[in-house]
Amino acid sequence: MARDKEKRSCGQIWAEWKAFVWDPRTRQFLGRTGSSWGLILLFYLVFYGFLTGLFALTMWVMLQSVDPHVPKYQDQLLTPGMMIRPCAEGLDVTFNVSHSQTWLHYVRALHQFLEPYNDSVQASRNAACAPGRYNEQPDDAVPNVPKRACRFNRSALGPCAGLGPPHTETYGYGSGQPCVLVKINRVINFFPGRNKSINVVCAAKREEDAALLGPLQLFPPNGSIDLMYFPYYGKRVHAAERPRCR
Repeated sequence: MARDKEKRSCGQIWAEWKAFVWDPRTRQFLGRTGSSWGLILLFYLVFYGFLTGLFALTMWVMLQSVDPHVPKYQDQLLTPGMMIRPCAEGLDVTFNVSHSQTWLHYVRALHQFLEPYNDSVQASRNAACAPGRYNEQPDDAVPNVPKRACRFNRSALGPCAGLGPPHTETYGYGSGQPCVLVKINRVINFFPGRNKSINVVCAAKREEDAALLGPLQLFPPNGSIDLMYFPYYGKRVHAAERPRCR
């Protein structure tokens, strides 16, 4: 018949825990001697050091194959995407002419977006390029030579420049004839138009909306995007950056 285990007091249990944490007789900490703990720590130090070195070596090898100026893999798009300004959710610019609070944020956004395109800013930062041809800037045996962007003067947008008489400073939103800017997404080394300027065409999405839309005016004339703004060489190489939505 098995003997029942003797019931231990709290003092005995506490003494056993103290002896397990530190046993002065065997000089063991948590059941191991100092040399045993040293070997365990050395093992994990070497093990995790090896993993860290392997990870660092893998990252270094991968980064050697990546060009910091041009993405390694690029989508070959026949037609790059386009965006509008002011930025609007779902690309729907909606407002009420009678309630300025519904369109003033569009006006502020356009002012902020077009500020870097002021004629004086463009003259000081960007180059006066020859229109009607691609602005190719070869490296001349020196890789990734900084490239200069061509000037795009804000005044070329006419009434949509937000300059001049007070009624034009609202970009037409106060009169129910809003200005919407169209921009092409940046694609590195993209040569559009086959040596002919690009013309943006705007029309109603549905036939029944054509009468409601009314006549459209495009600025610059004919919605022309000159070839001198192409190609794009990437943000690390091109000196001037285009503003983005915020």
